[in-house]
Amino acid sequence: MQASTVDAGETPEKPYLFQSKDIFDLEYVSEVQVSPDGEQVAYVRRSHDIMTDSTRSNIWLASTDGKSHRPLLSSKKNYYAPRWSPDGQRLAYLSNEEGKPQLYIRWMDTGQTALVTNVTSSPGNITWSPDGKHIAFTMSVDADEKPLKVTLPKKPKGATWSPKFEYITKARYQADGRGVLDPAFTHIFIVPADGGTARQLTSGNYNHGGSLSFAPDASKIYFSANRSDNWEYEPVEADIYTVDMQGQITQVTDFKGREASPVVSPDGRYVAYARRDDEKVMYKNSYLYVMKADGTEHKNLTAGIDNTVSDFYWKDNSHVYFQQSVRGLAQIDLVSLSGKVKQIATGLGGTTLGRPYVFANYHAVGDVVAYTKGRTDRPADLFLKKRKEQQLTFLNEDVLGHKTLGEVKELVYTSSIDGEEIQGWYILPPDYDSSKTYPLILEIHGGPNLAYGPVFTAELQRMAAEGYIVFYDNHRGSTGYGERFALLLQGKYSSKYDFADHMSGVDALIEKGLADPERLYITGGSAGGIASAYAIGLTDRFKAAVVAKPVINWLSKVLTADSGLYQIPYQFPGKPWENVEHYWQRSPLSLVGNVTTPTMLITGVEDKRTPMSETEQFYQALKLQKVDTVLVKVPESSHGIAARPSRMIAKVENILAWFKKYGGQKTEEKH
Repeated sequence: MQASTVDAGETPEKPYLFQSKDIFDLEYVSEVQVSPDGEQVAYVRRSHDIMTDSTRSNIWLASTDGKSHRPLLSSKKNYYAPRWSPDGQRLAYLSNEEGKPQLYIRWMDTGQTALVTNVTSSPGNITWSPDGKHIAFTMSVDADEKPLKVTLPKKPKGATWSPKFEYITKARYQADGRGVLDPAFTHIFIVPADGGTARQLTSGNYNHGGSLSFAPDASKIYFSANRSDNWEYEPVEADIYTVDMQGQITQVTDFKGREASPVVSPDGRYVAYARRDDEKVMYKNSYLYVMKADGTEHKNLTAGIDNTVSDFYWKDNSHVYFQQSVRGLAQIDLVSLSGKVKQIATGLGGTTLGRPYVFANYHAVGDVVAYTKGRTDRPADLFLKKRKEQQLTFLNEDVLGHKTLGEVKELVYTSSIDGEEIQGWYILPPDYDSSKTYPLILEIHGGPNLAYGPVFTAELQRMAAEGYIVFYDNHRGSTGYGERFALLLQGKYSSKYDFADHMSGVDALIEKGLADPERLYITGGSAGGIASAYAIGLTDRFKAAVVAKPVINWLSKVLTADSGLYQIPYQFPGKPWENVEHYWQRSPLSLVGNVTTPTMLITGVEDKRTPMSETEQFYQALKLQKVDTVLVKVPESSHGIAARPSRMIAKVENILAWFKKYGGQKTEEKH
């Protein structure tokens, strides 16, 4: 017996359900910074502007005793990257208040502010000197490179000619979100904290990006860079250097692989840093090392942790905080110089509104640790840990407090292909009735060396509100389960192996009597788009598919996208023309002759990571196969097609409309 249908058109009659327009009202905490005295936390409060279809960043201040929470810099302009001065009396930050992003300083006792820079490019990685007299930052600098000396006739006055030719000479000549790159390099600058002229410290045609750390006497800055002439072809090679105030650069480390994120201890004796070896595989753990400030006596403090660690802060001269992701959630740990590890806080996440990625932010000063943490039904709020955990903000109660969201449940199962344990989660419809079975959406994460977790997700909750069970898993290749698990997709992405991981979870939910086996749907973006396209070439069990920003043909993708210089040596056994069969077998296009599943394709027009040409190949191939197909192009969008609120809404509503067309959004009575 068939139950009543749940249609998208009915949701306005159910205001207690999560609706697309609610996305504009969501907020979350990011970029937390504890004051030097541990009594206040500055953080960036991100919210959406429905009139400009953008995300706004304002800086708020919360006292660590929980008694005060108020705006510090709040308007329609953006304020972000707060950094306390060493004495806690001033706060540096970035803002577009006067047009281009500039560096500002606010005096906390009076509220007076000063414009510190007047630069033409966006500053980043702002860092106070220990004496509070200077601020260092990184910034892109145009390079004066002319590949050819070409003499052209003089254009007559008033004549209109075609634009000048553009010249591309670099191996890395484009980047998603930025398009074709102008010749430029990132350099380190220093500026007086009272304002003045920013002075460039580093030199050469190399990029000196990433975090900066001063020596205690402010005589030099530690940073990471690849200053090899072969830097374009070495995507995971970097060493630690210092630069003094006269611009003298000294190399500190010289290991094969990547040494990055240096942080000097308070007494200046040690430097903590991240290190990854140079083995040419798709994933390697990054460990926390400590060395003496002169670059000697290196020690791995997290050798016993089988995950990548990051974001280092010295608690004192003998302990370092760090972050890692474990089985779908981020956590903060503390390690001593002897290598003893202590867990500080768990359950971090909630800083991505769209899909449930394991991303979080924290900052620590002494015993005070502030961090972003949400729940399955709330985006990230501000949390604090001293002796015990306390929640300092409740940003979304006005939006979600009266809503009924889908319950998120864990599902741990074994993959049918080899018995590998897989962790996943499923979201029940808010009006879940155990006497009924529901249509199921399988949503696959990107990366593939990333991970989902039990955190808030606007897109998937929106699907659940329309009557679907939404299933997502951390298939082999996901992070947070150790290096071995992350490397199980080496040379097999996408393949029958990750396909089996997904389908075993789907079958487990069918066996539980939750999902209707005749109403299965599949979607995913980026690596998830690849996996979705590959899956419908292996099975006809899905009623419909939505393939977002996919790779369809690896032979063409690695030679047209911005990531090819990394993917060719680290994810494939050689160059495309030397290994055509391997590239082709991993391409969903090789299976297109099997596809019968109605498929929607959706990609950003300006995507440089998985170019539109990939999507167009699949669209044309499916049309030749006479498969019902629609191609959705997202104007003015790069790889992040859900980066703007309206685009996130349009993305999920298009997915729901496509699935509804093929029988979704209604439940069945169990027999």
